[in-house]
Amino acid sequence: MSEEQNDNFDEAVAGSTMEAGDPAKDQIAQLQSDLNEARDRALRAQAELENVRKRLRKEMDDERRYALMPLVADLLPVVDNLGRAITAAEKNADVNSLLEGVKLVSQQLDTALGRHNAKRIEALGMPFDPNVHAAIMQQPSADQPPNTVVMVAQDGYQLHDRVVRPAQVIVSKEL
Repeated sequence: MSEEQNDNFDEAVAGSTMEAGDPAKDQIAQLQSDLNEARDRALRAQAELENVRKRLRKEMDDERRYALMPLVADLLPVVDNLGRAITAAEKNADVNSLLEGVKLVSQQLDTALGRHNAKRIEALGMPFDPNVHAAIMQQPSADQPPNTVVMVAQDGYQLHDRVVRPAQVIVSKEL
């Protein structure tokens, strides 16, 4: 083919693809439209995802911030009863009734803690366990085998299975 014929052929091909009813041009326009729609959907989905993340982050922050609300609500009656016990002690010098009132408040506090899965660590008479006990002293004992808790200086507490505060204990040792 001569160069002139080649140019005419290229012009013919180019002219045929530029016609309005050309399927290739329609297909390109359709693909461009689909691409624009896909970009728009992707941007909207990304924005929606970011909004969901922000909402969840706020909900988690609120959940953390107010997580102790049930515990505080359960402790308020204990605080009220302690105030009543103090007021009663100021008005009445009867030590026995004050002691009974404080014992009731103590039981109420233990109950409130128990509702939130906080419990006292049993220690007295138990074998020493460094996971839940902190030995503050050893004491010779003929009554107890070695490494047995013979006295609790301060109660320990657990929340579920995690130690909040180990029990401070005195442990027996051989004579």
